[in-house]
Amino acid sequence: MGLMSNPPLSPGQAFGRLAPGLLVCFLVGAVSTAAAVPFDGVSGLVIAIVVGIVWRNSAPWPQALAPGVAVAAKPVLRVGIVLLGLQLLIGDVRGLGVWVIVGVTAAVGLTFWATMAVGRRLGLSPNQRLLVASGFSICGAAAVAGTDAVTDSEEREVATAVAMVVVFGTAMIPLMPALGALSGFTPEQTGLLIGLSTHEVAQVVAAGGIAGSGALAVAVTVKLARVLFLVPVLAGIAWSRRRGEAASGTAVGAEQKKRPPLVPLFVLGFIACVALRSTGVLPEPALEAAHLLQTLALSTAMFALGLNVHVKALLEVGGRPVALSAVSTLVIVLIGWSAVVMPELLGFDPV
Repeated sequence: MGLMSNPPLSPGQAFGRLAPGLLVCFLVGAVSTAAAVPFDGVSGLVIAIVVGIVWRNSAPWPQALAPGVAVAAKPVLRVGIVLLGLQLLIGDVRGLGVWVIVGVTAAVGLTFWATMAVGRRLGLSPNQRLLVASGFSICGAAAVAGTDAVTDSEEREVATAVAMVVVFGTAMIPLMPALGALSGFTPEQTGLLIGLSTHEVAQVVAAGGIAGSGALAVAVTVKLARVLFLVPVLAGIAWSRRRGEAASGTAVGAEQKKRPPLVPLFVLGFIACVALRSTGVLPEPALEAAHLLQTLALSTAMFALGLNVHVKALLEVGGRPVALSAVSTLVIVLIGWSAVVMPELLGFDPV
């Protein structure tokens, strides 16, 4: 007699299974978001990640939370990434000027390529290289999670990349303004350096705040231009995976129908939100509400990701991801610094 499959859960049963984990993640995300409000440059996302890491490594983690935590780490995160598009105005990106757009393209493209090349030399898995490359070249933990959505990486690989973004990105908060001061940059030039090189949006805000209001405005605009690269990078990864499966013959028959779309739906949603914001039809209160919802969704997801960061497991990974992260950070800082210095040598002002 064949094995009987489990009957599908009713909507009520499914909700009951997911509710504990989702509720805990949402509450921690909400508290983290609220806790960051009084402090300029402090991100609810970072607070949530840290709380998740501390909980995972210092107290028991009930397995009843696992189904809801899994939903928070992916679907909820995708909602946050979609809403992130409402922060972007195409006009602001065009207003940066040709040189700055070239610098943004170089920072993302060259850092991504160098990270992949060095990671291959270090013997890291393709998924681990992709996670670090996207996180360090585009927008930190959100890019790591977005890349995970199109690669289906192992939890340990995602946790490692997120941990590296938190550690190296936090170190850049005081270091980038200091580098700008040592280089004799104007506040606007320092803002360009920060926006081109710092990993997380929140870390950019913190570093820009240290350098002054003139630096902050430039830094955030440049950083959001880097965020736009989520679209081509994730689409490119998905396309490469599909092509590789087709070439190796691993995706055939019924399995072929399960392949992810060439452009993930949440990336299309991100594009739609950028287009909607750029029309100017959304009133300011709606944008403020969307920004709060986006921060809450990402903080909720970051806590869920933090729960997957197991320090013992990271120690077992060894120093190779740390070395790759250090190289990736150095590359993007050098590119950012060069993008500021070269126009001065050539006799024009990039910002």
